[in-house]
Amino acid sequence: MWKIESDEEYYRIFDSKKLIAGYFDPDYGNIFPKDNSAEIILSMQKNHDPILGGMLMIPLVKFRLFDTDLETDILYVEQNVTRVSEHLKKWKNFLSEINSTIHSVRISHTDQDMLTITFPIIFSKPIPLEKEQLLNELSSTLDMLQKSDLL
Repeated sequence: MWKIESDEEYYRIFDSKKLIAGYFDPDYGNIFPKDNSAEIILSMQKNHDPILGGMLMIPLVKFRLFDTDLETDILYVEQNVTRVSEHLKKWKNFLSEINSTIHSVRISHTDQDMLTITFPIIFSKPIPLEKEQLLNELSSTLDMLQKSDLL
């Protein structure tokens, strides 16, 4: 159901409809020298070096309010604020289920009306930087997000 594609230093995650579901940014460890980081990461990917996890970035919530052409009424605003509030409760439950106390929320770089959430994924063992193996490790979290109606 999920597909993963390398895009330089990170990976794009696609759903069954071939839409971007999120991004995975592997933890490459301490790369030295910093000047050669792109080449070192490329070498790590080609050699399928093992990693212990990384950061998963997923859309958090779309507000449907911050559009420059928005002209609406108070009921529409209230409905969207309520919807967003309920959605955030689902996210809080999800983060609690996976025992994630560390996360960050940012405005999406592609949509000013959307927030994204980034949280760490720690693998149970070192996993090679190979698409299928990374996807196998990420699938359970992605499936859980989908079951919780968060993706």
